[in-house]
Amino acid sequence: MNSRLRIVPLGGLGEIGKNMTVLEYGEEIIIIDAGVMFPESDMLGVDTIIPDYDYLLDKKDRVLAVLITHGHWDHIGALSHLMKEIDVPIYTSPLAARMIRKDLNEKLKGREVDLIIFKPGDTWKIGSFLIEPFRANHSIPDALGFGITTPAGLIVHMSDYNFDQTPVFGRPPDFAKLAELSGRGVLCLLAESTNADKPGWTRSEAILPPVYGRIFDEAPGRIIVATFSTLISRVQLVVDTAIKHGRKIAITGRSMRENTKIARELGYLKIPDHVLLDIKDAMKLPPEEIVIVATGTQGEQFAVLGRLARGRNRQFDIEEGDTVVFSSHTIPGNEEPVYRVINMLFQRGADVYYEQIEDVHVSGHASQEEMKLLINLVRPKFLIPIHGELRHLKQHAKLAQQVGVPAENIAVVENGTPIELKEGGLEIGPRIPGGYVFVDGASVGEIDWQVMREREKLAQNGFFFVFVPTDSQGKVDGIPQIITRGFVSAKGEESLLEGAIDVVTRMVNKHPGRAHPAEQSLSHFLFTETGRRPWVQIRMT
Repeated sequence: MNSRLRIVPLGGLGEIGKNMTVLEYGEEIIIIDAGVMFPESDMLGVDTIIPDYDYLLDKKDRVLAVLITHGHWDHIGALSHLMKEIDVPIYTSPLAARMIRKDLNEKLKGREVDLIIFKPGDTWKIGSFLIEPFRANHSIPDALGFGITTPAGLIVHMSDYNFDQTPVFGRPPDFAKLAELSGRGVLCLLAESTNADKPGWTRSEAILPPVYGRIFDEAPGRIIVATFSTLISRVQLVVDTAIKHGRKIAITGRSMRENTKIARELGYLKIPDHVLLDIKDAMKLPPEEIVIVATGTQGEQFAVLGRLARGRNRQFDIEEGDTVVFSSHTIPGNEEPVYRVINMLFQRGADVYYEQIEDVHVSGHASQEEMKLLINLVRPKFLIPIHGELRHLKQHAKLAQQVGVPAENIAVVENGTPIELKEGGLEIGPRIPGGYVFVDGASVGEIDWQVMREREKLAQNGFFFVFVPTDSQGKVDGIPQIITRGFVSAKGEESLLEGAIDVVTRMVNKHPGRAHPAEQSLSHFLFTETGRRPWVQIRMT
């Protein structure tokens, strides 16, 4: 090797989501994916989280392109942010291209981005990188892997995949291409790790039709099936089952309507016009004639299921006799909101099916035996486990050792850790600064962990504001006014509030014009009286 190949993961390693990987050779850089991650329950007010790509900002002129593996939001959702900083072509498949184009048009206010559409089997060069996409199998059409030939050697990038040999949509993964790449000698395999702790093989989508047929047979009223808006094969299954049972289909939820429209236009989703109704028209039919496909499988408060569970959906409500199917896997960290929604749906009279009680979902990710098969097919010299929490990456490394990859040839790293492939082995460099970039409304990166901690404290203990009128010497000149929320009710707490006023008055008079000593004393007083520490602020007027 004259130059080293440098691989820098910026997202997806040590977490589920916001996948993004940088390949760097000499002065040339390509990026694979740019996705988002959804916030955990303690990230109050945050909409999404995007990768920290500061590493690239002083290298903009060296970035040649972005390659997209598939159209899931954790692989494409950060593109609109990235493209504000880096103007390069995006190489993508037809379905992902439509989803990306719509998002970019909304977020970039008409600025044109070069979207180059390709198909498996195409081959092209980007600088010194030779790109060969091949067919993978995942829970969305057009999922791809990449063979990337560099001057340093051949890289195989296998993003989200499984080895479903009887898929309900499309063809099985391209085993022949994997074998052909292996025959050339693969320097390094980057492969997903999401289900590295799941033994055996991931079950085929082909097991689901009988399960859905039985649920439809037994449902006395409306059927509401919630799934990811990009899980087109599942939507098709629901459509086919509804037609067999003489039911009409209604699609609700913005992302679900948009993605099903795109999939129909591209021919990936087949819904006869006479079967598809607007939700308003569907509500006029008897309940036993309706199937509704909706969003909200992760317990999102403002998705359709979340609104239905809380009685806040404008178009219709949950009724006795409704059947709700959660046709998805719960993303780690979302268990609490998901089970809360399920419980609320039961309270409203629905019968709810979910993964733990019925086979209503199969994963789109490889389990342990498929991971071992991939390694045996590709036979890489080096392995970098990607796309998973640290526990998944570690387990993936153990599986690789079981099939003969030496431990010293496996790099288990987290985001921001550069890896260089050189003669004789892997070299892991010092981790570059970085972390979560929070998107909060129109704010990107302005909210940090300090703000998160402040929000958490406010959520747990409320706040206690005191407005203190003062004279020209900074001493109290009047009666301080208290505003408190989420801490105590003013009614019935007169003695506590009077005590707080006494503490503030004494400390402000002792330290004229200074709020900090009074805040400390007030905080101590409130904790002594209540055992709680609200957010305390004193303002002198």
